Amino acid sequence: MPRQLFEGVQRRFTVGIGQFKPYKGQYARNLERIGALMRQSLQEGVDVLALPETATTGYFVEGGVRELAIPASQLLHDLACLYADLQPERSLDVCLGFYEYLDGEYFNSALYATLAPEPAHSFTVHVHQKFFLPTYGVFEEERFVARGRRLEVFPTRFGRAAMLICEDVWHSITSAIVALKGAQVLYVPTASPARGFHAEQIENVEAYRRMLTQIGGEHTLYVVQSSLVGFEGGKGFVGASWVVNPFGKVMAQGPVNQEALVVVPLDLDDVAIARAQLPLLSDLRSVVADLALEFEQLARREP
Repeated sequence: MPRQLFEGVQRRFTVGIGQFKPYKGQYARNLERIGALMRQSLQEGVDVLALPETATTGYFVEGGVRELAIPASQLLHDLACLYADLQPERSLDVCLGFYEYLDGEYFNSALYATLAPEPAHSFTVHVHQKFFLPTYGVFEEERFVARGRRLEVFPTRFGRAAMLICEDVWHSITSAIVALKGAQVLYVPTASPARGFHAEQIENVEAYRRMLTQIGGEHTLYVVQSSLVGFEGGKGFVGASWVVNPFGKVMAQGPVNQEALVVVPLDLDDVAIARAQLPLLSDLRSVVADLALEFEQLARREP
């Protein structure tokens, strides 16, 4: 990774959250959709384009994972060529979900890459393999993919970032870990089927609002969720992506059941201000050693 690109972080930047419906199992057609969102992002001044979980294939492909999973290097190559075809005058960072093939295993992964006007200058910044695999109700991920083993924070041109995929963020420990490791922006690609239509807000959309505002406010970082829309096998993804600031306040919500590019400016100085005003993360960091002992005891405990 060219270190010079990350010297002098750009503290003010713009994210674009691309809600869209992928064509199930059709990688090439989905790349075309992603290319259109890249073009729109350039027109609207977006610096980081955040796309949903499994954006390149759709989510419910089940056994099709084996045919559709690709190495991260291939995805980077395809995205870099796609971007160069737009004849851009500047670089664009992208964060998106895909099914990954790595060392003989399959993963539900997310790629963060910097795309340059010249394809040879594009590079992968980080790949995250989904840590928690839902296997209940309509979900059967453990049947088809392996789970990731690490939660990493990585430097970008726009601050220190982390990625957690869908169910990863439902477990509060994961966001605490990446916050402790220094994340300023947390990207959350999701594919969450709609459920619960009895209240004014769809149940899982409201659940994400509660979780993400809690994460943003407690750990004083930006949270950028990008969610699929459309139907797959009778299951509907509703979009309604959220962007939350380091004070735990909603900055934007994507539309329900609609494709959209939601554009939101972020300022990393607000992360520092929030952490000075509410030093909960500092308090947590001061007891990490004691917490590690507690976890060590739990790990040794027999079931």
